[in-house]
Amino acid sequence: RVSLTTADAETAVRLNKVMINRKDNTRFFIKPPNGEYLDDRGSVCYYIDKCPRYKNTSHGRTYLNYYNTHWPRIQPVSTISRDPKEESAMKRYQVGIIGGTGMVGQRFVTLLENHPWFQLTAIAASARSAGKSYWEAVCDRWALDIPCPEAAKSLMVLDAEADAVKLAGMVDFCFCAVDMPKDAIRALEETYAKLECPIVSNNSAHRWTEDVPMVVPEINAEHLAVIEAQRKRLGTKRGFIAVKSNCSLQSYVPALHPLMKYGLERALVCTYQAISGAGKTFQRWPEMVDNCIPYIGGEEEKSEQEPLKLWGRVENGRIVKAEGPAITAQCFRVACQDGHMAAVFMKFKDGCKPSMEQIKADWAAFRGPAQELQLPSAPKQFLHYFEEPDRPQTRLDRMLERGMAVSLGRLREDTQYDYKFVGLSHNTLRGAAGGAVLLAELLCANGYIQQV
Repeated sequence: RVSLTTADAETAVRLNKVMINRKDNTRFFIKPPNGEYLDDRGSVCYYIDKCPRYKNTSHGRTYLNYYNTHWPRIQPVSTISRDPKEESAMKRYQVGIIGGTGMVGQRFVTLLENHPWFQLTAIAASARSAGKSYWEAVCDRWALDIPCPEAAKSLMVLDAEADAVKLAGMVDFCFCAVDMPKDAIRALEETYAKLECPIVSNNSAHRWTEDVPMVVPEINAEHLAVIEAQRKRLGTKRGFIAVKSNCSLQSYVPALHPLMKYGLERALVCTYQAISGAGKTFQRWPEMVDNCIPYIGGEEEKSEQEPLKLWGRVENGRIVKAEGPAITAQCFRVACQDGHMAAVFMKFKDGCKPSMEQIKADWAAFRGPAQELQLPSAPKQFLHYFEEPDRPQTRLDRMLERGMAVSLGRLREDTQYDYKFVGLSHNTLRGAAGGAVLLAELLCANGYIQQV
């Protein structure tokens, strides 16, 4: 096999003669390949198959070796420096899903199909599904309007509890979306973390554990720093738990976040939440057809308190929640399959109220680490504002940027508060599985999850 490296024309000829005499298999080529694929020294392709000069060469290598060309010294360099995003892009992390048969678990399965960084390797669920093929376990309750990926159908379902050691040894990390009592979920997730298997959780059980980061990548990526303290508590080197926030928060917290600098004092939120948030379809929940239920257990407390953890700070190995703004919420279950909508009212400190034009400008300009790192699941434009008076609408706008963007509209002045607006997000994509996948990408890009 021949290693191919760059050099100027004269040096390449001289070095090739030396290498032949030394019976070295390295060969130098004269012109460097397309600069897009070079490392910071301009001397190596990341992927040989992208090299315009040698992509059709019989080589059997993933990428090219680098040799410096300072004659007469010839120094092979085995490790090529790359930024974290490029490192992640070159790998396929082996991924498991704990709780893969439920609606959110099914979303994980579909999102991992053809994911550029992640390879679905294992699925675990309850004992009643264990031992079956994945399709055998879910065929009569597949809840999504897109088909189950063929590659996932034949995976044998493991027992999430009994097969924990086996599953942890098969993967680099796991997503978790189980339907169990909270105490049982906390114990299960810590079991996997102590088995040195990082857990990215869609569950609420650990959201208020002080050293567990609850992260929306565009808002509080800095909270990942608390993982070091969590690992010390758990006694792990790799294992940890990171969670995403409640699904309904995505329809209003991202819109409030860039306005915090103006002294946002309080907000009133009414959420109108789709039935998929309860893991249901209209076929399974016919009572919801032509209906609205003015109660979702525990949802109002989550909607009021979880934003304060997102806006908190890491201090002495724990996350201290913010003192404000004060939020009051009412939550309704509505006859819609997907998409959580929020009617939001906001009040700023006296003399700090921004103009509507400034608010819209801040929303349009808002970017976070997910966009800066160009993570695979990140929307290019996180917040989209619609000027039409009848937008956003769930059927029209919930899939904006593959369901990962937030739609906003109807910003106007209010008689009791300063302003009011409407927000919309896809609850099982941005609000659940998609948000967790984006969080996992952020963890990989920042080195918190590494391949075993």
